[in-house]
Amino acid sequence: MKTYSWWFKQAVIAILSIFFLILGVETLVASFGLANPLTFIMAFFSSNLIILISLVGILYLVLQVCTLLKQKQ
Repeated sequence: MKTYSWWFKQAVIAILSIFFLILGVETLVASFGLANPLTFIMAFFSSNLIILISLVGILYLVLQVCTLLKQKQ
């Protein structure tokens, strides 16, 4: 069993990843309302980068917990 600090670290990563995932999706939706094509492209790609980074954080959490559960068995 991992320590409480390990679980706290995983919870912080999960909360931040979910927050930035929501922020990225909101930025993506808002980018479609922009009139200037250059600002649209910048907002579109930046929102995709935010979404990608937050999905990596969620994937990290899933893999860490799966590894812990496999070691436990």
